Amino acid sequence: MKNISRLRYFIYLSLLIIGGCTTGKKALQKGDYDASVEKSVSRLQNSPKNSEAMEVLKTAYDLALKDHLRKIDEAKMSNDLFRWESIMYDYQKINQLADEINSCPACLAIVPNPSKYITELAESKYNAAGARYNSGLGYLREKTRQTAKKAYYEFEKTLNLQPNYKDAKAKMEDAYWAAVTRVVVQPIIVNSSLYKLSADYFQQQIDQYIAKYTRNRFVIFYSEEQATNQKIVPDQVLSLNFDDFVVGQTYVKERVEKLKRDSVVIGETRTKRPVYGTVKATLSIFEKNISSSGLLDMSITDWKTRKLLRQQKFPGTYIWCDSWASFQGDERALSKEQLIMTRRKETLPPPPSALFLEFTKPIYNQLVDDIGYYYANY
Repeated sequence: MKNISRLRYFIYLSLLIIGGCTTGKKALQKGDYDASVEKSVSRLQNSPKNSEAMEVLKTAYDLALKDHLRKIDEAKMSNDLFRWESIMYDYQKINQLADEINSCPACLAIVPNPSKYITELAESKYNAAGARYNSGLGYLREKTRQTAKKAYYEFEKTLNLQPNYKDAKAKMEDAYWAAVTRVVVQPIIVNSSLYKLSADYFQQQIDQYIAKYTRNRFVIFYSEEQATNQKIVPDQVLSLNFDDFVVGQTYVKERVEKLKRDSVVIGETRTKRPVYGTVKATLSIFEKNISSSGLLDMSITDWKTRKLLRQQKFPGTYIWCDSWASFQGDERALSKEQLIMTRRKETLPPPPSALFLEFTKPIYNQLVDDIGYYYANY
């Protein structure tokens, strides 16, 4: 069985090697001239005298070059605003094929002087950048937030094509600030000194979230203090208020169980033989639940029109639990777990401020998820 497995492995490995050493003939037959050149070059780098790869390279390169030049001529005659990007791509492919052939001594014997279009590529890049730049200017002139976003991306593409093209960097900055939505987040007001520290901590968590928000580059959140200091005129105002909250609702439940256990040694005879009998006990189990809950209202309003854009309510609940027990009767009637419970004392609950903080945790998670969802593609 081992020999058969080894044979299968050898056959599989041989097929992989054979497949990896293709001359590019199949790609040539399918009309994929670029791939055919790349594969024949690869084969000649490993096997410089491979006659089939030599033949394929000569034919495939000639066809690939003619195909790219044809596409370039067609693109130049088209009315496509972004035709120069297509032209640039074809010049890049021609130059890439030339570089591959130049890296293979055996290939240079077949194609001695592969064509390279350095100047033409540079010109097409410059023209492509100009087309994107002009497109960005057109979008920017429309003076809407959505078209400003489009302008931003057009100027970004301009700079990717031509890093120092005219004033594209400054125009991109202008487009960005025209596209940004400025959201001022109003602080939560809790009119109770008992919960002030907890409410402040909850507010700090929200402030940290909005300060680190990066999901959408075109949305910037400001605290009310930041907006005042920086003299920001908001586009939207996000308000957070507790509709209601209750802290420390206490519920205590007692459950009584009658217990008995048979065949327990309850004594011994004069002859020291054990005496078996039934033992009984009454077990009282106490369960205390302290419930705290609240409902946070979030509303997003357009600053100029005062129109309500979104309103959501987020509930949160936290239940603190404690349990203990007592018994009367014979402790041998109790199980090990029941006996441990009777030795447990009633625990003091957390202070109200801590209970307040606990019920806000699920509210916070819902809140940031909703904010992230709403502004993700804004």
